[in-house]
Amino acid sequence: MRPIPLLPLLLGGWLVLPVHADDAQGQLKRLAQAEQQQSFQGTFVYERNGSFSTHRIWHRVVDGKVRERLLQLDGSAQEVLRVNGVTQCVSGSLAPGVTNIPDPAVHAFDAAKLSSWYDMAVAGKSRVAGRSAEIVTLTPRDQHRYGIELHLDSETGLPLKSLLLSDKGQLLERFQFTELNTTDVPTDQMLSPSADCKQVEVVNAKPDAQKAPIAWHSDWLPPGFELSSAAARKDPDSKSLVTSLMYDDGLARFSVFIEPVTGAAVTDIRTQLGPTVAVSRRLNTPKGDAMVTVVGEIPIGTAERIALSMRSDAAAPVKK
Repeated sequence: MRPIPLLPLLLGGWLVLPVHADDAQGQLKRLAQAEQQQSFQGTFVYERNGSFSTHRIWHRVVDGKVRERLLQLDGSAQEVLRVNGVTQCVSGSLAPGVTNIPDPAVHAFDAAKLSSWYDMAVAGKSRVAGRSAEIVTLTPRDQHRYGIELHLDSETGLPLKSLLLSDKGQLLERFQFTELNTTDVPTDQMLSPSADCKQVEVVNAKPDAQKAPIAWHSDWLPPGFELSSAAARKDPDSKSLVTSLMYDDGLARFSVFIEPVTGAAVTDIRTQLGPTVAVSRRLNTPKGDAMVTVVGEIPIGTAERIALSMRSDAAAPVKK
């Protein structure tokens, strides 16, 4: 799970103020600093695909080190512990397939760069969890990403609420604090994981993705998206080497997983759950067939185009 999910909804009902893009960039810079400098604890609700869940978060920053623990309060007791953006342990249904690659979401937002792909504006004021907030909207300039509405705490710059919308205005995801405490710093006990939190497997991740020697690349990417991390690990069941590539535009992201297919019966997949899409395509290369899967919070048509654009270093694959 991201440190703070940054997710959008079109304005409606709020008092609309004059729009200032420079002010919006300033608010995003405050947000980036807040998540790396501000300790807090609180309770938030998360909505996706019409389903709600409630979570507790403890977030502590000491001497530049960020330690964070999340716990789902309803349903299964899913838990995540992260240090400086790296997942240390998980529990419940989150455990399978999680690796401790640093999360690009902890990087500071480059507001100037984001302005190339989003129209940004300060569009009003609101009140969330009893706290005053500034509304910042990010409207995509193309069809390859979703729009975002952020309600940022006026005092600290932390996101109190975020909403994600499709290009048709459909609400895809909601994150919203119901209670936030920025005064009391979480204690060691609060940040200690339960016995059910299982240590995450170490993977061979490349810190500089652009220089990492990888066997696959994409012939096409949505404007603004860049490779942020690359890794390879053996699948515990198939024993095949799975390549994983993560791309982001400074806000939105998607991952590409590539695994050899050795005669197994596999089928193409095209599905969406809330904002998250998964597209799998079987490709043929001189070194054999491979299954390419794109997973992320991007429109499904964009994910499909990315999957079909993947190329091995040996030669360009052709869809079967």
